[in-house]
Amino acid sequence: MTLQDAAPSPALLLLREIAFDDCAHLLSRYGLRLCRVADGAAIPGSYWGEPEAGIVGSDVFVRADTPVHSLLHEASHLIVLPPARRQSVHTDATDSVEEEDAVCLLQALLGDALHGVGRARVLADMDAWGYTFRLGSARAYFERDADAAWAWLQARGLVDAQRRLAVAPDIGHRGPA
Repeated sequence: MTLQDAAPSPALLLLREIAFDDCAHLLSRYGLRLCRVADGAAIPGSYWGEPEAGIVGSDVFVRADTPVHSLLHEASHLIVLPPARRQSVHTDATDSVEEEDAVCLLQALLGDALHGVGRARVLADMDAWGYTFRLGSARAYFERDADAAWAWLQARGLVDAQRRLAVAPDIGHRGPA
């Protein structure tokens, strides 16, 4: 995966369009804290800069204009790490290409756990933002080109053999968004 252009598109689903508390609850199930940053303020730990999400320790920082896929991507970086390693994270958590690939899958799965989001929207927003995959789209990667990433997540107990989240979020996802 590479990034063509880090500039967010106005068509991306933004945090202000969904329930902040649902996101905070989802992250808390993984030992993370979602921290709201004031509109216009700098986002601590943002790798790509505002309005993209930032990570510091077990905290994920967002503003109302943060794209949801960005929040889920950065949270996924922390989720894949053992809790003891999270505390040393500031801005960049990636250890390897394999981890980055797995994080891309995990963020889409987490989208299914949020009402009004869903994996299809997360994958579409990844494409709109500028992620690139050799089969041409995030969805194609997710469905047909990610066996190693699925195995990576399963080996760490994050997904089951049916490629579902192993830690079932309980915030009432009501079907695909």
